[in-house]
Amino acid sequence: MKRMNLEEYKGVYIYAQQVDNELSSIAFELIGKGKDLAKDLNTDVTAVLLGYNVKGLADQLAEYGADKVIVVDDKELETYRTEPYAHALSCVINEYKPEIMLVGATAIGRDLGPTVSARVKTGLTADCTLLEIGDFPLNPQPGKEQKHNQLLMTRPAFGGNTIATIACPDNRPQMATVRPGVMQKLEPVQGAKAEVIEYNPGFEVNNKYVEILNIIKQAKTTENIMDAKILVSGGRGVGSAENFQMLRDLADALGGTVSCSRAVVENGWLPVDLQVGQTGKTVRPTLYFAIGISGAIQHVAGMEESDIVIAINKDEDAPIFDVADYGIVGDLNKIVPALTAQIKAEAANN
Repeated sequence: MKRMNLEEYKGVYIYAQQVDNELSSIAFELIGKGKDLAKDLNTDVTAVLLGYNVKGLADQLAEYGADKVIVVDDKELETYRTEPYAHALSCVINEYKPEIMLVGATAIGRDLGPTVSARVKTGLTADCTLLEIGDFPLNPQPGKEQKHNQLLMTRPAFGGNTIATIACPDNRPQMATVRPGVMQKLEPVQGAKAEVIEYNPGFEVNNKYVEILNIIKQAKTTENIMDAKILVSGGRGVGSAENFQMLRDLADALGGTVSCSRAVVENGWLPVDLQVGQTGKTVRPTLYFAIGISGAIQHVAGMEESDIVIAINKDEDAPIFDVADYGIVGDLNKIVPALTAQIKAEAANN
């Protein structure tokens, strides 16, 4: 098999996910991280935009930092389907040869990323929480070449009990799917422009094309905790599904949203959409209440970027107090209702 000429591959590319001609937040997060990586490699960031009548979204990608936007616009890409989207992204990679290709670990990205990586004959590290440029192997080993300027992709492994750092030194592009909510968007620059490249590899319908008969839009019953500015989060210590009403009352008084730890989901008290942590969602609220949460490393990984953390726990040695800005040791069944009443009283007086 012919070896890849790695020197041909240049630039950081991100897949700019859009649904119904609206860009997903993950696209801007990936551009932000891409700029970071591109700086270390002295290169630029290209967003790959696939869809139908989507060229108008290029300016938005430019405002969030994309230097170039490659647009593949075709009726076959109107609604996400694995085959035409995988064909389009694979052709872009084979034509333009990016050194790095980042895809969001969304429902779409988890399907698209692995399919494309197999087609372009490279590896893929899934569900990454940290990306950086560095040497691989991390530590020099006798008789083994240490390669520089590699993409080091870090992800939880073994059910979140350890962290693995993975590289792809011999193939290009270096591909990763990236967990939404982990990477920081840049502040948009109004009026910024990117070089827009229109490219269409052509689409031939084959037996892998799925025919979509009907699309049913389902209204989400839960708010997206990743967008919330105030989160009132409960753990096993809350005791029952019924007891979460206390947390809802506190959240309502503060104008916040309820979230939870993994134990709560496993007990069937709240849906997985509300889970914070390494196996849940990564959140960055202004204010995070950790109520009856011990503070296992997997949970802390999902909320440690919160601006202010307030912990309420009866165990004064709970690890959550190590990351909390303010801690209250005591019975949450007494503290939470008292806190809610006080907040409501203050609001009424003002």
